[in-house]
Amino acid sequence: MSGFNSFQEFYPYYLSEHRHPVCRAMHYTGSSLVIGVLLYALITRQWHWLWLLPFIGYGFAWLGHFVFEHNKPATFKYPLYSLAADWVMLKDFLTGQLKRKMPPP
Repeated sequence: MSGFNSFQEFYPYYLSEHRHPVCRAMHYTGSSLVIGVLLYALITRQWHWLWLLPFIGYGFAWLGHFVFEHNKPATFKYPLYSLAADWVMLKDFLTGQLKRKMPPP
């Protein structure tokens, strides 16, 4: 697969790598927990919890890929686009836009 010239070009590819609903749910869980831990650390000023963020976020997502989607996470090849796409996918899910944006199989 060649490189992408823009996020708009990348996002349909990203969604095509996240067809399994449990894989997507794992992403949403990890992202939600990241927000929760971040808020907890900010409110309590217990900054030592922040080291968990990459393990929580990537751990849930990668487990979803390896166990349910059976593919290699896009973050290995496109780390910045993948990080952004994960949050856009969560936003699209929460706002009911994901089904419309999902590319055909």
